[in-house]
Amino acid sequence: MSKKRNIKKFILRKKWYFLILTVLSIAYWMCLPNPLFHDPTCVILEDKNGILLGARIAKDGQWRFPHREEVPEKFEKAIIAFEDKRFYYHPGIDPASLWRAIRLNVKSKKILSGGSTLSMQVIRMAKKNPKRTVWNKIIELLLVTRLELGYSKKEILALYTSNAPFGGNVVGLETATWRYFGKSPVLLSWAEAATLAVLPNSPALIHPGRNRDALVIKRNKLLGTLLKEQIIDSLTYELAIEEPIPEQPSALPQVAPHLMDRIYTANTSSTQTRFKTTLNPQLQVQITQILNRHHNILRNNHIYNGAAMVMDIESGEILAYVGNIVGAGQEYEEQVDIIPAPRSTGSIIKPLLYAASLDEGIVHPRSLLPDIPLQLSGYRPENFLQHYDGIVKAERALSRSLNVPIIRMLQNYGLEKFHYRLQTLGFTTINKPANHYGLPLVLGGAEVTLEQITTAYANMARTLNHFADQSGWYNPNDFRPAHYLYNPKTTPTKLQKQFPQFSAGAIWFTFDAMRTVERPNTSGEWEIFDSSRPVAWKTGTSFGFRDAWSIGIDTKYAVGVWVGNADGEGRPGLIGVYTAAPILFDIFKLLPHSSNWFSTPYDEMVKIPICKQSGFRPLAICEKDTVWALKSHIKMDVCKYHKIIHLDSTFQWQVNANCEDISNIKHLPWFVLPPVEAFYYKSKSPSYKELPPFRADCFKDNTQASMELIYPQMHAIIYVPKDIDGKLSSTIFKAAHREETAIIHWHLDNQYLASTQHFHEIKLQPKAGIHQLTLVDERGQRLEQTFTILEKQNRTN
Repeated sequence: MSKKRNIKKFILRKKWYFLILTVLSIAYWMCLPNPLFHDPTCVILEDKNGILLGARIAKDGQWRFPHREEVPEKFEKAIIAFEDKRFYYHPGIDPASLWRAIRLNVKSKKILSGGSTLSMQVIRMAKKNPKRTVWNKIIELLLVTRLELGYSKKEILALYTSNAPFGGNVVGLETATWRYFGKSPVLLSWAEAATLAVLPNSPALIHPGRNRDALVIKRNKLLGTLLKEQIIDSLTYELAIEEPIPEQPSALPQVAPHLMDRIYTANTSSTQTRFKTTLNPQLQVQITQILNRHHNILRNNHIYNGAAMVMDIESGEILAYVGNIVGAGQEYEEQVDIIPAPRSTGSIIKPLLYAASLDEGIVHPRSLLPDIPLQLSGYRPENFLQHYDGIVKAERALSRSLNVPIIRMLQNYGLEKFHYRLQTLGFTTINKPANHYGLPLVLGGAEVTLEQITTAYANMARTLNHFADQSGWYNPNDFRPAHYLYNPKTTPTKLQKQFPQFSAGAIWFTFDAMRTVERPNTSGEWEIFDSSRPVAWKTGTSFGFRDAWSIGIDTKYAVGVWVGNADGEGRPGLIGVYTAAPILFDIFKLLPHSSNWFSTPYDEMVKIPICKQSGFRPLAICEKDTVWALKSHIKMDVCKYHKIIHLDSTFQWQVNANCEDISNIKHLPWFVLPPVEAFYYKSKSPSYKELPPFRADCFKDNTQASMELIYPQMHAIIYVPKDIDGKLSSTIFKAAHREETAIIHWHLDNQYLASTQHFHEIKLQPKAGIHQLTLVDERGQRLEQTFTILEKQNRTN
């Protein structure tokens, strides 16, 4: 008890000493800044294995890479042998080296050596190399002891390696290795490691044309030391001294400059400056070369820009990100990153509508869609080649990218619903109400990015790939944004029976149609494009030939290509199938070949009967076929093209009970197209059997329309410009009749105009206002239609 009292009295008597000691201890512990170095560093991009893809110089004009904890073994042994042989044994201060430096400085009567250890050099670099004075040396020694207490030897060596000067504005071993040898530090040879080990001691030796011999002598001397200490053998030494030293710093890799700009801009407020990306360096370089090769051809047509990206479908990783053609020149905006830039879609989103319509049961791939001229409230969509088939299967409408059938498909599906579907798919650039875009939404009336559209198709492919593996269940996470920053972690998601965006069956049917893409040849005819590997692909061309697109998918990769001018200038011939598609298939040639195609998701399908000719649910009179379909197709519309017609005993004339005995009438099923559809269809399909005419003594069946106006449609509003003479321009009116030799008499506002036979076209110049057009055929059938002529106002500057 008395002992405790004595200790307490001692503490109270010496309390000021303890207080001062406590304050000094805290000051000592806090004297070392944390972090030790505050210098700005370069923003650098690497692949997932640490290969340098690009770098941007630090804000202070120095090439200084972010700190690395790892120090390559060869450099570690070389720098310790050259600078601090007892580095791992002294407490930051080497008494032998310090005593040797004091003796040398006293003898020379000036400071020639500081006896610095690597730890002391770290402190000096952190303090920006203050003048060599006794006071500064004392401060330095104090900080060194604190450094040794707070950091391991490996950490201290890493601090030195990351911040040592290596000549000019090159700071840090990693920077120097890339600038002088164009490689990662782990790949250094013994000669290269020795060269870099002697440089911080004399960084001026690296300048080209100056002191080259001195640098070689210092390097070889260090190599001799390594040989003497048996760190390297004699053969390694002999080979090392023969290696040349670097002439001058070389440019750092700039494999993905546009991705570098994107990451740099997105992280200006972040302290992170080292980014691991998902890019494949070799693939990135090869695709850049492909774009440059095509650029040499495209620029002859004043097309200067292009972009491409490749995604790994399973992981969602972006393997190649070529934001623009480097070499187009500043005047052609080569610096613009096209990949995240909104551009007019052209037809590139048609397959998304097709898949959505399949899921709704609106069409089956073999369902017929009208393909005739169409006018909707002043909007007149046309097929790209302005040719019409009359009717066309839905799958062929997609494979041939026909505009008019797709517009009709959008009408049936619903504009608002499709607009919402695109937004849920991640098209954030479609940010205006649906009525702002209207029906042209599916033809290029909206803008999306190359990244968004490639991601959408990759997500569809991922869903289809996973369907079989997940026993017919869906993972909502299959539809997710692509990513270019490497993140090996995955987030598990609960599976569900309901499909998140598209069913696996709808995706399979869509890719099947895209796999048999047809394209026009030089004669304007359609031919199936035959690829050497199974690829589902789609092209798109925006209005005014401003944007050319091509998207391709196989089971492993999604590839997106855009070609055009960054400033939006349109060019004749800037068409997706001719400019973007060749680049797409050149890229697929680089990718590992996948001979397998997507597995058919039979769990999502049922076999149903359809009308063989129309592709809709069959009537009793239809010739039937059994096909795989989605469950939604069970409630599809019934065939509207097959009808029972009544013929006489010769099968040449239509008759009815008014002119023929009922017992003599032959009742036959007949594939009947409306007059306009038939007009276009029979020119493409000679096998089409037209309805036989009515016999002369029979009253005609008024339920069967014999003629139909192709243009204009009912209540159409026609905007007509003025010609040079001030009169309204002519408008061509066009009609179709079931009977090839029929005569049609044309009347405008109850005044006879002319009669036509075979080709029913007439050129008129109606005045502005509401008019009525009346057509009467030779059998007395009438067709009346109203339309409005509006004078189109000329624009004034």
